[in-house]
Amino acid sequence: MTASDIGAADEDGVNRAERAGGEPGRPLADRGTDDALPALETGGHDDAHWVADDAVAEILTETLRYARERDYTGWDYFDGMSSRIRRALPFETKWTNILIQEVIKRAPVNVRRLMSVEQRQSFKGTALFVLANRRAYDRLGDACYRREADRLSTWLVENRTRGYGGFCGGHQHATQGLDKRLPAKHPGIVSTGYAVRALLSQSDGTGDVENDADPLDGAAGGSLAAVAESALPFVFEALNYRESDGTARIDYHAGAEAGEATVINANALGARLLLDLHDRHPRPELRERAERILDYVASQQADVGGWTYTDPPSASHLSMDNHHNGFVLESLLRHREVTGATRYDDTLERGIEFYRRTLFEPSGAPNWDEESAYPKDVHAAAEGIVLFSAAGDTAFASRIIDWTLSELYAGDGQFYYQKRRFYTKRFTLMRWCQAWMAFALGEYLNARERGRERNGQ
Repeated sequence: MTASDIGAADEDGVNRAERAGGEPGRPLADRGTDDALPALETGGHDDAHWVADDAVAEILTETLRYARERDYTGWDYFDGMSSRIRRALPFETKWTNILIQEVIKRAPVNVRRLMSVEQRQSFKGTALFVLANRRAYDRLGDACYRREADRLSTWLVENRTRGYGGFCGGHQHATQGLDKRLPAKHPGIVSTGYAVRALLSQSDGTGDVENDADPLDGAAGGSLAAVAESALPFVFEALNYRESDGTARIDYHAGAEAGEATVINANALGARLLLDLHDRHPRPELRERAERILDYVASQQADVGGWTYTDPPSASHLSMDNHHNGFVLESLLRHREVTGATRYDDTLERGIEFYRRTLFEPSGAPNWDEESAYPKDVHAAAEGIVLFSAAGDTAFASRIIDWTLSELYAGDGQFYYQKRRFYTKRFTLMRWCQAWMAFALGEYLNARERGRERNGQ
């Protein structure tokens, strides 16, 4: 299936995705929204799904094929430090690193080949591909997807970051910040959280992969579940879990210096990691610590309903950007799913209202943040699909898929990076584009199947 078959707009404004089995076509300009917000329990702005499930499943298989044929290896969003040209310079300074890194990241065309940037397999991207392959297996029943998920799970264990007393991981390339240079594989909560989630998805009693030849130090046995459990010391010790005034925080990455700003969405994802492990093997202390972190996150919600990237907000150039707000809301939804409690429902209602009304357009197009419509980023679209699917609003998630296929789908399983106001960045980043969209499409199909089961279909 190519962009000429699905996801492109005809001259009359009707999306071809609808003609592939979705709702009868209407011009995008006519796709309005009413004032009703989706309920947290049932979701649903309306009953229209703009892309047929079979078409979504086909695009998921093509997206996974695209990645599999390249062994899940490619360029990444923040990979300029791996430029061979930069490394060949007879000197290295912070500002030279930042210049090269930012030029590569911000260029309107992909200059990575020109700058000899190495293509690598991403740790977090691999975790997302595990989850996507597992959803494809659940949907299609083809054992090849289960084998791929198993193989990639083993890769995560073998390519973890060592020296931190438990399972953890990070980007496979160095990154240069204003304050410090982080080496390749420097571990953080975001990459580790998704990797734990991936390993647990493969540890369901239906063919758990064993890693006895390479167990973690101190981990009992060698199952993926034991490896995932071994991330707890990393969270509590390396990320400096600390309590204050009834709430708790963790650092974004290992070795953070005292006084560094708190990254709010990273704390939410850390709480989710604890909830994921608690869900598999209930322990009151894990739930309590997760709730202390989420209590802190909830306290940082702005009056408008969103979250800034850091506390204090002035510590980052990012404001209430799209996909990081999605991470926060997804973690709060996970708490309700695991515990059955309504502790954060008021926070969720305000947050989802802000997320939908401010960070997305009625057509499903993602806005960058609360003030800027552009760039419209494929990662933001993917996280929107994930979040609204998790919230039960697959109708709006389908609108986001429809928009993404129209504006950022190249065909043959390949997604573009960003749509700017006057041009589109027509290149692909393996983690940022492919892994996130494969994961999102899998989560959407899983939510649709859950919905049918609830309705007895």
